[in-house]
Amino acid sequence: MTLAPPLQSNTLAHPDRAFHDWYRFVLSFPPHLVRAYLEKMGAHANAVILDPFCGTGTTLVEAKKLGMSSIGIEANPVAHFASRVKVDWSVVPEALWETALKTANSALLEFQSEGLNDDFLFNSDQAAAFAATHDLKTLSDDEQMLVLHHSISPLPLHKVLTLRDHIVRTGDARFSAHLLLALATMTIKSASNLHFGPEVGVKGSKADVSVISAWLALVRAMVDDLVEYQSGASISSTVHHTDARMINSALTDTSVDVVFTSPPYPNEKDYTRTTRLEMVLLGFIHDRASLQAIKKGLLRSNTRGVYKEDRDDLLTVTYPRIQALVDAIEQRRLDLGKTSGFERLYGRVTKLYFGGMVRHLTSLKTGLRPGAKLGYVVGDQASYFRVLIPTGELLAEIADSLGYRVTNIDLFRTRFSTATGEHLKEEVVLLEWKGGS
Repeated sequence: MTLAPPLQSNTLAHPDRAFHDWYRFVLSFPPHLVRAYLEKMGAHANAVILDPFCGTGTTLVEAKKLGMSSIGIEANPVAHFASRVKVDWSVVPEALWETALKTANSALLEFQSEGLNDDFLFNSDQAAAFAATHDLKTLSDDEQMLVLHHSISPLPLHKVLTLRDHIVRTGDARFSAHLLLALATMTIKSASNLHFGPEVGVKGSKADVSVISAWLALVRAMVDDLVEYQSGASISSTVHHTDARMINSALTDTSVDVVFTSPPYPNEKDYTRTTRLEMVLLGFIHDRASLQAIKKGLLRSNTRGVYKEDRDDLLTVTYPRIQALVDAIEQRRLDLGKTSGFERLYGRVTKLYFGGMVRHLTSLKTGLRPGAKLGYVVGDQASYFRVLIPTGELLAEIADSLGYRVTNIDLFRTRFSTATGEHLKEEVVLLEWKGGS
């Protein structure tokens, strides 16, 4: 295996690729949309950009590339970790690469001592025979309960855990976060059996995979990006791990000039399932209690994240359109004779979602400069018995009631709904903060 190709940069030819191969959600919005709306909202070099649902950091990265300071808020620990790493450009690229090569070599030596070759892979019978005669590294019983069954086959998991151990052993905090993020990305892209469509699922079975070369390729993508953009390392970009519904504690009073973000949509997607394997591998969750603690810090958008003590739904009582929508969902449930626990929660989670957005927009006020511009990318939904949820219109109504000025609702794109056979709108709700209490 050749481990040391020369350093070079290739980001100028593919500006939208830069930083996004490090790690990204399947449903991330495109970088060009961020750039277009930062320009449209009048963002300038001295502006502070906020993304309160920052996911894996697309807005933060684009702001930093444009020379603008940014603040991110994210409650999912894997997405927060990815965002934090993606805006840390202070790492010396050459040193990162040298550390990666040393780590790769030490992991390869351990593989060789076990009789594994990361270039010449076992077939399924050989992998099964190897697993039967060797004590492979694996997840704990509690951790296995958290991930989708057969998310990753035994031998690839053993290799991933071995490489993870060697990264941790480097003990160098300057590089470990970047190397671990590359490990998480490699695991999902190359080593796991996961596939991503409308939902995350398991497809096929990879008996053996080349872990080291795939991981090094991702580290090289990081190195190339850092070489290209290292001049922007001093531009401030801070990512807070907190609940976007209680955002004021993370913001300095009247510091934010522009908000651009895409909150979750009200639907039946459990967003923690998308990152469950990475959460376990990186040590963010170990059992159901630690997973539940994370879910309780998220905006309620699906019935798998609803808890008895939730009260955000009470904040929607002054919004007749939301109540009428909930009544329509409940009536459709009764008409269809649907009685499962999840189906009974469809109306309540809709109220919890919009009530959570009331909390978010209320707590955001103290951090905004008078005249601050805001853009929210949201999509209409028909997940609950095919009752249309006009997310953008309702969010605009909430914002208007809280003292924001609705300047426009732009159509971003449409997407085909398999549930209704119709095209649903994705929109950018544009707001301006007038100032005041």
